[in-house]
Amino acid sequence: MHSFLLDDTTELKRSAFCGVINSAPPTADGSKFSSWKDLVEAVAQELHGAAGKSGSPSASDYQKAELTTLRQVQMDSFAEDYQLLKSGKPVHSSSRLLCLSPEYDETNDLIRVGGRLRRVEGLDPNTVHPIVLDPSHPNTQLFIKDYDARLCHPGPERVFAELRRKVWILKGREAVRKHQRTCLECCKWRSKPASQKMVDLPPPRLRLFKPAFHSTGIDCFGPLLVKIGRRTEKRWGLLFKCLTTRAVHLEVLTSIDSDAFLMALRRFIGRRGKPAELYSDQGTNFRGGERELKEAFSQLSGDLQQQLAKQQISFHFNPPAAPHFGGVWEREIRSVKAALYTTLGSESGTEEVLRTVLIEIEAILNSKPLGYVSADIADADPITPNCFLMGRPDGSLPQVIYPVSELLGRRRWRHSQVLSDRFWTAFIKHYLPDMQARGKWQNPSVNIKPGTVVMLVDPQLPRSFWQIGRVSNVFPGVDSRVRTVEVQIKDKVYTRPISRLIVLPEIRDEGDESHTSD
Repeated sequence: MHSFLLDDTTELKRSAFCGVINSAPPTADGSKFSSWKDLVEAVAQELHGAAGKSGSPSASDYQKAELTTLRQVQMDSFAEDYQLLKSGKPVHSSSRLLCLSPEYDETNDLIRVGGRLRRVEGLDPNTVHPIVLDPSHPNTQLFIKDYDARLCHPGPERVFAELRRKVWILKGREAVRKHQRTCLECCKWRSKPASQKMVDLPPPRLRLFKPAFHSTGIDCFGPLLVKIGRRTEKRWGLLFKCLTTRAVHLEVLTSIDSDAFLMALRRFIGRRGKPAELYSDQGTNFRGGERELKEAFSQLSGDLQQQLAKQQISFHFNPPAAPHFGGVWEREIRSVKAALYTTLGSESGTEEVLRTVLIEIEAILNSKPLGYVSADIADADPITPNCFLMGRPDGSLPQVIYPVSELLGRRRWRHSQVLSDRFWTAFIKHYLPDMQARGKWQNPSVNIKPGTVVMLVDPQLPRSFWQIGRVSNVFPGVDSRVRTVEVQIKDKVYTRPISRLIVLPEIRDEGDESHTSD
């Protein structure tokens, strides 16, 4: 029995190899690549291997790979139009390609623009009949990205003009602009600083029925040269600006330090009264003034400290590099400088001449009308800061004389009270409504959030040296809109207004993107 089974060979069959050859075209999926070169390289390698060739791909292989990737765009985006044109039929009347008079290129299996330039001579055929592409396809986006990088990130028109020499992208300008809005290098070189809707007027600007300089903004300007004997020395001006009545007070500083500022503050208090709050920029002299005042205040005895607690001057500092936060007094410094240049020019006089000129400029600024000045002689005179400080619109005019029959002329305290009431009545009626409108920054913007990648604007350095960091903290205003943030750059933290920041696209790590095909 065993021998019978061994000798029977009727069930034995010869083994044979059965192989399957896949002739499908290579898949050019741009969503798996980070650049056009990587995509073309992968397709070229695939075509080279499918042809059974050895070594590295040749120039013709790369040309075929590029045409294959462009053909993939058309087959994915214009599938119906592609089949109609390939079979020799026209596209439908509702097709997106109808206005381009599309034609089928049998040599490369591509849809090209027919257009009206077929009779032109001396131009490259690719320019006369460019390849049609869809802007939303990943391959097209990589193609635009590659041209933008090769041209060193110029403006959108330059990139669009270069693309038109080879391809016709539907809504091409919009596609190029959309790419450049998310391109990190383009944003570095051309993006504008961030902005936010103009904030409502803060309480210091609206301290109605308060004495002058109750809320005061301060700033320095200079240096100004003065002659002392045969030598010249530097002096600086210190401006005190009432944030409500717009009154101005000017002092001269012999140096930019805390001692000089404190002495000027004492002179100001002796002449104008003690303000309740001071607003300034991040000047080192003002910082020192606050520190020294706090140290002196902390050394007072307990009883005296309790008595002065309600009268302490509060300091408020604007963010660094934010002059527009103090636009009220910055604008007055411009007026002071203009008057100084007109009066003194480039000459340097004595310190006495400088003090005299500054006091006269102070009087001129305080006689400046607030609000609209009517040309009708029947209208009331416009109010000025001098109306509140001196009882008359201009220091050079005499005091208002009231009849003897009026009780106001006999009681000075009631006289001054009526003058103050007249000032505030005209202030509220004629000047305050003009402050309603926003001259700029009228539309709200999206708030900057922690973790946002930003570039710090530094006017003292070229744009290529501006630092890049991440927002670590934000400071919303009373309207919940962010105008000041903290930026972390390496181991340092900078406080900056958003007007000094350029928001950049998120910086991806190299490990987040694959550069080869799966």
